[in-house]
Amino acid sequence: MNRMRTTTLEMKSTSLKPWTKTLPQDILYHGSIWVFGFLMMYPILWLVASSFKAPHEIWTNVTSLWPKQLMFENYANGWKGFGGITFATFFKNSFFYTGVGTIAQVASSAVVAYAFARIQFIGRKVWFMLMLLTIMLPQQVLLIPQYIMFSKLGWLNSFKPLLIPRFFGHPFFIFLMVQFMRGIPKELDEAAKIDGCSKAGIFFQIMLPLIQPALITSAIFSFYWTWSEFLTPLIYLNDPRLYTISMALRTFADPSGQTDWGAIFAMSTLSLLPVFLIFILFQKYIVEGISTSGLKG
Repeated sequence: MNRMRTTTLEMKSTSLKPWTKTLPQDILYHGSIWVFGFLMMYPILWLVASSFKAPHEIWTNVTSLWPKQLMFENYANGWKGFGGITFATFFKNSFFYTGVGTIAQVASSAVVAYAFARIQFIGRKVWFMLMLLTIMLPQQVLLIPQYIMFSKLGWLNSFKPLLIPRFFGHPFFIFLMVQFMRGIPKELDEAAKIDGCSKAGIFFQIMLPLIQPALITSAIFSFYWTWSEFLTPLIYLNDPRLYTISMALRTFADPSGQTDWGAIFAMSTLSLLPVFLIFILFQKYIVEGISTSGLKG
């Protein structure tokens, strides 16, 4: 009887030792995640909170994340815009630019990726390496020659300089899809050819359905980058009726110091909603697309 009690106590003490050792580590680990997560989210939380604050409270009660009085008028005042142009126009321009740009960029990247992954042609590896080298080129390097070219074409003050280049793919998305396609067995292509399927048929009927995670991942990144883009629209768009959200928010700030910060923060909060919604709805595809593509080839 005493031996059974001793054995039971030893088993309990043995089972408690790992738990007592890992408990401080778990507390430190999860505590660190909460702290760093809060620090990363604090600017966004502050932005949302400031959009409901009175103008004088924004800078006098900076650290507070809860307004003393909810000012829904900030959203109404901000939506009025400036120069007789409401933010409905700016949101419409942003959705048009982002939607068309994303579809064009992802579709063209898929076509180019299929050529690199499946079609044999002279200099394929060289062209692929040159394409990858363009990733290292800063965007600012291309601005001046592109501006001169688009100016001679008469495309200034329109969406053409912003959208036409997107019909030629993006090197990062091309690389992502190539890696994904290399993991698809070539036996599927050969079987399709035996059945009389053309290269276009293989691309549309076999490749596109199988690389869906990479397509969605590319679309999410393209949407995010295009939606928040500021420099390119700033260079080519002069008419306020063509402004995107990022340009409108910058123009909304009054250089004389009479800026309605509550209205600006309110419109900034609204501009974040599409990005947050897309990220929440499709976040699993981001991880799946990148991780799977990284394991291919």
